[in-house]
Amino acid sequence: MRPAKATAAAVTTILGIGTAAVAAGRYASDAALGAGTPHPLPGDRRLTVHATAAGQVTLTRSFAALRPGTYGLAGRDVHAVVGPVLEHGPDGSADTVVRRLERVTRGSLEPGAKVRMTPQLHHGDPLDAVGIAYEDVEIPGELGILPAWFVPGDRDTWVITVHGLGTTREHPLNVLPFLRSQQLPVLDLAYRGDDGAPRSPDGLAHLGASEWRDLDAAIRYAVRRGARSVVVHGWSTGASMALHTAVNSALRDRIGGLVLDSPVMDWQVTLRALAAARGVPAALLPLAVRAAQGQTGLHGVRLLDTSVPAALHAPTLVFHGPDDTLAPWQPSRDLAALRPDLVTLHEVRQAPHGAMWNAGPDAYEETLRRFLTPLM
Repeated sequence: MRPAKATAAAVTTILGIGTAAVAAGRYASDAALGAGTPHPLPGDRRLTVHATAAGQVTLTRSFAALRPGTYGLAGRDVHAVVGPVLEHGPDGSADTVVRRLERVTRGSLEPGAKVRMTPQLHHGDPLDAVGIAYEDVEIPGELGILPAWFVPGDRDTWVITVHGLGTTREHPLNVLPFLRSQQLPVLDLAYRGDDGAPRSPDGLAHLGASEWRDLDAAIRYAVRRGARSVVVHGWSTGASMALHTAVNSALRDRIGGLVLDSPVMDWQVTLRALAAARGVPAALLPLAVRAAQGQTGLHGVRLLDTSVPAALHAPTLVFHGPDDTLAPWQPSRDLAALRPDLVTLHEVRQAPHGAMWNAGPDAYEETLRRFLTPLM
C-alpha cells in the first residue's frame, strides 16, 4: 500500500473509532444521563401478558417474573401491581408464570400487552395513589422552582424522600403509608430534570454529583417550615445525593439520619451497566465512559474514594443486596466496614436495583421503624 493510501486508511480508521466513541457516549448518555425520562434498567426485560383471571395474571417466564415480592407492571398506557408467584407455569407450561394481580391502576391489562416489572407501585399523587392528603409545594432551588409533595405530620423530624434511576417521585409512595403511620412529615422531592422541575444546564443527569444541591434546597425549605431535623431517604442516585448532601451542605448538622436504598457509589460501574443494557458493545464501554465523562465533567472517582466516608456524621441505614447488577453492593459493604460506628447494612436478597422494599415490604418497614424510632 502506498504511503498516501496507508495514511488515508489510518485516518479513516481513527475517524471510525472516534465516531464509535461518540456514538457509544451518546448511548451511555441516553441510558444513564438523560435527565427527565425514566429509562428501563438492566434486567427490565419486556414480558408478555398471556392471560388474566380473577386476581391473577400470567406472564412470560423469566428471572424478573419469578422475583419474590410486590412489583409494578408498566407498559404502554397501562400500570398494574402484582404480588407473589402463584404458579410456576399453568398446565405444566415451562414458558409462563402466574402471579397474583393486586390491582390495575391505569389502563387495561389485556393479553398480548408488553410490560416491564418496576419497583414503582403507584401512579398518581399521594391522594389518588394511596389515599393520603398532601400539599403541592414549591421549593426555591438553584435552577428554579422544584415541585414537591408535602404530607404533614405531628413530629418535628421530617423525612425527605428522593427517587433514583428509572423512576419518578411516585416511587417513594411505596413507603409513604408507613412513614405516615409514624406521624412523620414527608417531603417527596422532584429535582432537576424531573417533570415540572428545571432542566439541568447540559440536559444530562450527573448521578447525584450536582443534583444534591436540589436536596440541599429541600432541607432549607424544611427547616424554614419548622423541621428540627431531617432524615433523607434516597433510592439509587437519590441515595448518592443524600451522601453528597450529608457532607457538603451548610445544613448538614440538621441531617439526623440517612436511609440509602441501592446507593450508586461507583458511577463508572453504573454507567457501564446502563450502556451495556442499551446495546453498547463491550469493547466500546471504556469509550462510552470517557465520552460521558467529557460531556458531564464527572470525575472517575468512587464516592468511597472521596471525603464522604470520613466526613459522614449521621446514622445511616443501607438497604442493599447481591442481586443488584446496576449498583453492585460491594461499596455498601465497604462503607459499612469503614464506618461501623454509624452505618448499618441490611442485606436484601433476590431484589434488583431500587427494589429492596419490594422484595419484602414487612421486613423492610420493620427495619426502618427500628432505625427511625430514636431519631424522631
